[in-house]
Amino acid sequence: MKPFVTHTGVVAALDRANVDTDQIIPKQFLKRIERTGFGQFLFFDWRFRPDGSPEPEFELNRPEAAGASILLSRRNFGCGSSREHAPWALADYGFRVVIAPTFADIFYSNCFQNGMLPIRLDEQDVEELFRRTAQATASGGSPYTLRVDLNTCTVADSAGFSKPFEIDAFRRTCLLQGLDNIALTLDHVDSIAAWEAAHGLPPVAAQQP
Repeated sequence: MKPFVTHTGVVAALDRANVDTDQIIPKQFLKRIERTGFGQFLFFDWRFRPDGSPEPEFELNRPEAAGASILLSRRNFGCGSSREHAPWALADYGFRVVIAPTFADIFYSNCFQNGMLPIRLDEQDVEELFRRTAQATASGGSPYTLRVDLNTCTVADSAGFSKPFEIDAFRRTCLLQGLDNIALTLDHVDSIAAWEAAHGLPPVAAQQP
């Protein structure tokens, strides 16, 4: 998993609350077992018209959202089913950060396992970010960008906005070092082998059929 230390990126403002995982990645696309290839189907029912052409009014299809890697949304992002395909699709599309006032618990946890940082900010701070995004992109202006620093746990722009965010210390360490659950387990493989030997268990390799 790619470590996350700092990230500067274009913000895509998705001004919607209660965005559920079936909208993030609709169920008909959950046919792959790999983590890749889902980005093309992200928000499929919102991004595309019935004839397959892009829906120009959808937030991610607007010119100011081109190349966005930071998604800004409203409360309860990632609600609905627990499918891990939702963060897979977001990450495959190019997002590394999602900012919202609140997240569904399982989606929030799944983000960390896929190298993506979900940031919870107060409602008023999220509202301010929506305002700044709209102001920056009005009348074809420059895309709005933010810098996220996981060392200092801050979100900032170049025009005076700077806010701290909270994150569990263990999850922060895992992101900084690029460790998912498998990598964490492999870090302790010698200890696991020693425990198995002490309890009369054969090595894992010897247990394979």
